[in-house]
Amino acid sequence: MPEQPQPIAPNAPSTPYVRRHHGDEVEDPYHWMADKGDQRLLQYLREENAYTEARTAHLAGLRQSLFDDISARTLQTDLSVPSFVTHTDGSQYWYYTRTTEGLDYQTMCRVPATGRDALPDTGGAVPDEQVILDVNALAEGHSFCTLGLADVSPSGRYLAYSVDTAGDERYALSVVDLATGETLGEPLADVGPGGAWAGDDWVFYHRVDETWRPFEVWRHRVGSPATEDALVVREDDERFWLNVDAARGYEWILIESGSKLTTETSLVPAADPTAEPRCVAPRRQGVDYSVEVGRDELYILHNDGAEQFMLSRAPLDSTGPGDWTTVLPEDPAVRLTGVTFYDAGLVLSHRTDGMTAVSLLRRGSDGALSAPQRLAFDEAVHTVDAADEADLDADRIRLHYESLVTPPEVIEYRLGSGERAVLKRTPVLDHPQHGPYDPAAYVTERSWATAPDGVHVPVSIVRRADVARDGTAPCLLYGYGSYEYSTEPTFAISRLSLLDRGFVFAIAHVRGGGELGRPWYDDGKMLAKKNSFSDFVAVGRHLVEAGYTGPDRLAAEGGSAGGLLMGAAINLAPDLFRAVHAAVPFVDALTTILDPELPLTVVEWEEWGDPLHDPEVYAYMKSYSPYENIASVPYPAILATTSLNDTRVEVTEPAKWVARLRDTVPDDPQRPIMLRTEMVAGHGGVSGRYEAWRQRAFELAWLIDQLTGPAAG
Repeated sequence: MPEQPQPIAPNAPSTPYVRRHHGDEVEDPYHWMADKGDQRLLQYLREENAYTEARTAHLAGLRQSLFDDISARTLQTDLSVPSFVTHTDGSQYWYYTRTTEGLDYQTMCRVPATGRDALPDTGGAVPDEQVILDVNALAEGHSFCTLGLADVSPSGRYLAYSVDTAGDERYALSVVDLATGETLGEPLADVGPGGAWAGDDWVFYHRVDETWRPFEVWRHRVGSPATEDALVVREDDERFWLNVDAARGYEWILIESGSKLTTETSLVPAADPTAEPRCVAPRRQGVDYSVEVGRDELYILHNDGAEQFMLSRAPLDSTGPGDWTTVLPEDPAVRLTGVTFYDAGLVLSHRTDGMTAVSLLRRGSDGALSAPQRLAFDEAVHTVDAADEADLDADRIRLHYESLVTPPEVIEYRLGSGERAVLKRTPVLDHPQHGPYDPAAYVTERSWATAPDGVHVPVSIVRRADVARDGTAPCLLYGYGSYEYSTEPTFAISRLSLLDRGFVFAIAHVRGGGELGRPWYDDGKMLAKKNSFSDFVAVGRHLVEAGYTGPDRLAAEGGSAGGLLMGAAINLAPDLFRAVHAAVPFVDALTTILDPELPLTVVEWEEWGDPLHDPEVYAYMKSYSPYENIASVPYPAILATTSLNDTRVEVTEPAKWVARLRDTVPDDPQRPIMLRTEMVAGHGGVSGRYEAWRQRAFELAWLIDQLTGPAAG
């Protein structure tokens, strides 16, 4: 039977345009795509979707098989471990969420409590259960739905929630009386995702400017019209954005103004929400601090003279660093990341040896704090964090623990005795073909690659124990490496579909992330950004040299700033990878960061540099921006996925990138270049869990096909 002809890739329209900065001229025939209202762009995206669907039509069976894998292994009717809350009126409740088979979204519930020691039996029908928010009902009639805020008032009487049904991160905020089910007043439109209660009468919320920067905090009296809302704080420095939250204990509202390098926090008493915010410490360029409110003091985590951060204590009425006294000095080997106050002591979150860790500073009978005592775990490669309990007098905390082979666990830890109990491990159901999930059938390990400058880069790796290190296994390498964000070695049910097909999965913890602390971040940003890309390439080569995979069996994946990593890495080493999936990729970085009118550009100048005003930064970014450095040589197969309503990485970037790749890279029918756009979604992709599973099944099917051929399905 003759082979069917391949579909023809769309030909994007081109329009003459020259970008001029610092005496440099660059032709950009796809600059017109910056106008998302241009009907040519919408038509082009539809054509690309049709082309991608046609090129992957043969994978329909594999896609369905992968979706079935995820569905079969997931307990679809399930609930979270209930969390205990004592409200200001003395009432006590257990709060939890339910998921139901066949429904995309969660249902938030509560049931009256009689103390911490009586967890409710939630295995079946729960007496006195109250549904406080059904997100499935909110999503009716919408193809996208996500919550920004869902917070019960201090007395437990009201619920404030915000919802986005387009994916553009503009929310509508509503308040519901949980006793009557009545919505109080009209929803507040076009607000930011967060918010905080001040008593039961007031809600603080954000508004965003035309660049999607949260630049104002407003105060709303429950039940009153929005026209009576009052502006609390406005941030005019375009490098900074605002966040508002409530301190545990319900007594204080925290308003934080932060840039990439600098923070400033102010307090408002919840009992007097119209009071002028009081600044804890005025902003100083490069000083990054966060505030935890204790009983009658503040605990401040900061980098003032401490690159890896230190912990200080200050009186409740502190107005500057002159009031701070040291609790924990800086340890260069430990990056402090968070602190939570309890009467029993402090819970400290930190990064040590490239991984997350939790330590306790117990409070003695005299009020003095002990030295930090790190909690130990058996697995060498894992991630752990401590959830914040609502009550300051809690005698126990919840730890969230997982690894590349251990599904997420909720562990109850007694602050006094150190006793641990696993309250829940996320179930992984038996697979019809592969049977029960057995963590012992898999091997997880930490390896180290050597970058060109001699720096050792950590790599987290997982594979089936029966997969040999002889260079024949296909491998998916994941990376991010920006904003001091750390890619943790976590568990994913969808990944089992790769591992059980003989894949190796690896995470490259490249510079620019936060895995090894603030210096690791600083060495992968601004004029050191290229370290992120060379690190990733070094990890890929290490995986080949160490026998985990072969040069024609290696794929790469990353999203957002990780998409920039993908684009830059394949420009740097186009022959290293067989296939690359770039999700919502930040691939036209220089063009975006040159335009201060685009969402979030100015706040990004402390991450990438300011190419608009600094010729050195301009030249440096131009030398690595993926869109500007495509070579006329064979490239990997490329799948770019994006969303029309993404406000963080505009759909323009991947659309332009794919068009220019097709112009430049020699055509290879076995290595297609494809673009897939969700027409109603945002930066995080589709919102419903079943659609998210289908989206992931599509991506995995394409990767499997590229590395092993369709017979692998």
